[in-house]
Amino acid sequence: MELWHIRGGRRLEGACFVQGSKNASLPIIAASIVCPTRSELLNVPQLRDVDAALRILRHLGCSAEQRGGDVYIDSSGLTGSAIPHSLMEEMRSSVIFMGALIARCGEARLSLPGGCQLGKRPIDLHLSALRAMGAEIEEEGGEIVCHASRLHGEDIELPFPSVGATENIMLAACAAKGETKIRGAAREPEIVALQGYLRAMGAEIRGAGSGQITVSGLRPEKRLVWRIVPDRIVASTLACAAAAAGGSVELRGIDPGQFSTVLHFLNQAGCDIISSDRSVRLISDGKLQAVGEVSTAPYPGFPTDAQPVLMAALLKAKGRTVMTENIFENRYRQVPELCRLGADISVSGRTAEIWGVDCLHGTALTATDLRGGAAMIVAGLAAEGETVICDDGHVTRGYERFDRRLRSLGADIYLEY
Repeated sequence: MELWHIRGGRRLEGACFVQGSKNASLPIIAASIVCPTRSELLNVPQLRDVDAALRILRHLGCSAEQRGGDVYIDSSGLTGSAIPHSLMEEMRSSVIFMGALIARCGEARLSLPGGCQLGKRPIDLHLSALRAMGAEIEEEGGEIVCHASRLHGEDIELPFPSVGATENIMLAACAAKGETKIRGAAREPEIVALQGYLRAMGAEIRGAGSGQITVSGLRPEKRLVWRIVPDRIVASTLACAAAAAGGSVELRGIDPGQFSTVLHFLNQAGCDIISSDRSVRLISDGKLQAVGEVSTAPYPGFPTDAQPVLMAALLKAKGRTVMTENIFENRYRQVPELCRLGADISVSGRTAEIWGVDCLHGTALTATDLRGGAAMIVAGLAAEGETVICDDGHVTRGYERFDRRLRSLGADIYLEY
């Protein structure tokens, strides 16, 4: 169990680099087994989820280790195609190994993924697409067993731009005979990053970011070096923290366009935003205004992962903000805990109504999931007195040394293990 101790009321000042993206790192780590190759990945965050992904690789017979921000993988020794439940349950994105294993081995056995319990995460889109490409898939008591002696290219229309389904199809299509087209594909920056890595591996793939991706096969490279993009959700969290606490913070190494919807609402709330190609400076007096309506949507819409931290930033914003959660039905699990600080939030179905309050008061909280825990930290920075967050490792799944990063900006925060 981890305890976050936060004493609010201190302005955030200074500059920091944004860590590498968790949501880009994990599919790229899985992609490293698509063919026998040696990968050197740079700027990989040191996180529990990354460690879990590397342990999956080692279980499968690969060499995989992390040294600081660099990860070294040699997938030439892969010997297995089955991932035990004990490893699968550690992170929701572990299902991405399905497409990679089918591409490499022609088979995969794995259980349903774990991770934060934000509601239903059906993988029907993954399974129906792989079946259309020639895979035979059976579900046996919580396990998924896939066999594909020969995959073929297919035109696949996704009814919803699922990030995980898009990634699994991209990986499996690298081993398919003929051309695969993914229509209605997810457009997230992490999809573009995965395409870049697969190209460096030797894949013929194009279209990521446009909604239609075409994969035409793979001519393997023996070795490659790839740099992980910065994490747009961590950047969003830091921006929300500065907005709530007040201050002037520069986020370096990040493309502002990748979280422009978050910056838009923070600007609407009264923050000054100064952007360049690779940095963002946010200036806030801590006296924010409500922003009207916020609705989550697939990229390039407002990201569901940033909804809890923006909510936390607006708890003292003057007026009424209405949030609609269109991705996960359980994304408001942080609300009862934020209300313990004195927040005025009411939830009806997928809609949350936030009325700004004059003051938040520190108290004891319990983190329920990754982004909800981050939201509690943001709120704690804006509260009077001390906030203590009891966290069963949720936040450290996605935020690398977050206490140190915030302390470097002047926050009074420490993490007790």
